[in-house]
Amino acid sequence: MTIRVLICDELPVIGDGLRTLLDAVPDIDVIGTTDNGMEAIVLVRTARPDVVVTDLNLRTISGLEMIRRLGKEEAPPNIVVFTRISDADKTVSDVLHAGASCLLGKDASPQDLVTAIRAAAAGRTVLAPDIAHRLVTWFREQPDTPDSAPYPEVTELTPREREVTQMVARGMSTEEVAHALTIGVATVRTHLYRVRTKLGVRDRAQLVSLAYRSGLI
Repeated sequence: MTIRVLICDELPVIGDGLRTLLDAVPDIDVIGTTDNGMEAIVLVRTARPDVVVTDLNLRTISGLEMIRRLGKEEAPPNIVVFTRISDADKTVSDVLHAGASCLLGKDASPQDLVTAIRAAAAGRTVLAPDIAHRLVTWFREQPDTPDSAPYPEVTELTPREREVTQMVARGMSTEEVAHALTIGVATVRTHLYRVRTKLGVRDRAQLVSLAYRSGLI
C-alpha cells in the first residue's frame, strides 16, 4: 500500500528537503508541501493524505492548532510531528493531547522519520527515545487508579462501534480492523470519529485509556 503524505514546515527548504527524501521511498507518495496551517487543512480535505508530517511552527495558524482542527474532521489523517523540542514536557503533552500519532525531534534520522510515517499510517505510535523515557517516568510517578469507572456515554455506542473500539484498544491498526471486519479503512475511521465524538475523547490514546477504565476491555 502506498502511503500518501502531506509535508508542512515553515521553512520551504526543509519541506522541499523532506519531499526529496521521501520521494525516494517506494511506498511513500508525497502529495504536497506547504508552510501554511490553513492551507494544510484545505489540502487534507481535498487530497486526503494518510499521514501529515508537520512542524509546530507554521504560517497563519500553528501546527498544534492545525492538528486540533484536523482531529475534528470526519476522517482525520494520522499526524507525525517533526519539530525542534525545546521544552520537552510541555511540547509532548500538548502534541499528544492534540491528537498526534508520532513525535520526533528534528535530530531524528531519515530512517526514523520513514519508520514513524509507516507506523502512523498503520495507526500506531512512535516517540523519540528520550520522549518515551519521559512518559514512562511520568507514568510510574502517577498514583494507582481504580480498575474501572462508570462511563454512561459508553452505552451510546452501537455494537459495531464497540467492536471497533475494543479492537483498537487491543492494539490493532486501522487496516487490521478493516481486514478483520471486512470493511473499508475509511469506514473504520468514520466509526472511530463517531466513537471519539460520543465519548468526548480527542485521540486514540485517550480512547484506549477510556476503553480500559470503563470496562470495554
